[in-house]
Amino acid sequence: MRVFERIKFSGHRNICATHKTTLEITKSTHLTHRGDCIIGVGADKACVDLDQTFKDALRRASSISFTLMVGGLVFSFSAEGSPNLILTHEEDVVIRRSEYVCPRTLAIRANVAAADIPREIVGVLKTANSVGFLLIEVEV
Repeated sequence: MRVFERIKFSGHRNICATHKTTLEITKSTHLTHRGDCIIGVGADKACVDLDQTFKDALRRASSISFTLMVGGLVFSFSAEGSPNLILTHEEDVVIRRSEYVCPRTLAIRANVAAADIPREIVGVLKTANSVGFLLIEVEV
């Protein structure tokens, strides 16, 4: 059986998506150029908002599938869960290449970071009125 969560977010003119180790979506609508891991703002969910059953599945997951959908473009990637995931941050979700865990961490050992997102998608995300979705799937 698979469990799903979907996070809806918006683009922003300051999105650059150049960070080499993390990828972030935030509920905040403010973004400076220093936020080089952020790919979306104004998200409808952060870690704390995820369904408890889904959080439990993330903690047991050896593989998590992600599908990023923006302006008719699709990009898929994967990461891993961890029993150490805290999942309590009220603003952000962060996907990491590393094994570092904090309240913002949604997944670890990802096979991509913000810098790996196709530039065509990043170009769409630089449009303030663009809308994106991150579909997260976990096999339980």
